Amino acid sequence: MLNLVLFGPPGAGKGTQSAKLIERYSLVHLSTGDIFRANIKGETELGLLAKSFMDKGQLVPDEVTINMLSAEVKKNPDAKGFIFDGFPRTSAQASALDELLNSMDSSISLMLALEVEEAELKRRLLIRGKDSGRADDQDPAVIQKRIDVYNAETFPVRDYYQAQNKYKGVDGIGEIETIFNQLCTEIDSL
Repeated sequence: MLNLVLFGPPGAGKGTQSAKLIERYSLVHLSTGDIFRANIKGETELGLLAKSFMDKGQLVPDEVTINMLSAEVKKNPDAKGFIFDGFPRTSAQASALDELLNSMDSSISLMLALEVEEAELKRRLLIRGKDSGRADDQDPAVIQKRIDVYNAETFPVRDYYQAQNKYKGVDGIGEIETIFNQLCTEIDSL
């Protein structure tokens, strides 16, 4: 089973590349944001619990997030693999994801990181903000805060996967197809 974590800061191109990888390798896309929204809308027990934290402006505890993720993984018993989007964001979440996959006799195959310089991230996000209307991509101060949070809280997850020899960094600057081919080369070398 091919299980990928697509990693990188906001604006690195994860959404673009994720869609291409899903199609190429027939993976199931698991986005924690989508899973949260679906559980809240469906008023599931976990969704209501997550909403109670979100309504107070608090982060949803890892245990709740993992339980939602576990339910989604189990809905796809015949999957060829998964691509995890927006998760894990901390080393504790990475460890919990390992435990979940180990309980299913599986594991993360590879963390693919799109590496992009900060100036380029800011440029891309501002363009995306104009094109998409996303408010969080239109304000340079908000963009900087998102990048700072990524660097402080999420970037250290790289070390977790490097320690397992599962981390591969790929240059995220260039033509979309060139970057995609580099990602595929890393996956195909497993």
